[in-house]
Amino acid sequence: MLEGEIDRLRIPPPPPPRIAERLWQHTCCEIFIARPGAPDYREFNLSPSGEWAAYAFARYREGAQSTGPDPLIAVRRSARRLELEASIAHHERGKLLIGLAAVIEDQDGVLSYWALRHAPGRPDFHHPDAFALKLE
Repeated sequence: MLEGEIDRLRIPPPPPPRIAERLWQHTCCEIFIARPGAPDYREFNLSPSGEWAAYAFARYREGAQSTGPDPLIAVRRSARRLELEASIAHHERGKLLIGLAAVIEDQDGVLSYWALRHAPGRPDFHHPDAFALKLE
């Protein structure tokens, strides 16, 4: 959920929900899912347009493959709030590490990067230090 002057953000118009590439170049939410101690992880990019992408990585930024199934995305927007709710079928059992992040694009095309936790240095949502949420 974003709160503020939503009209100052560049929000893509809603086409029919579909797989799309390079969603991180504009406003989108990102979810990363890993198992503790395992090098592989999954990434989901979810746009307020309803477009999405999902990837499976064998290790840090390597071996990305497109993967499904289709997430369910619901977007609610008002003058002061933008909410994106997603349901993602994920069948991993046991403990999980989750990274939650967002790329926000303003009307001038300037990007800002938000996360529960940032790794040191430039924004890098793939970095293991960014997987801040632990699910038992």
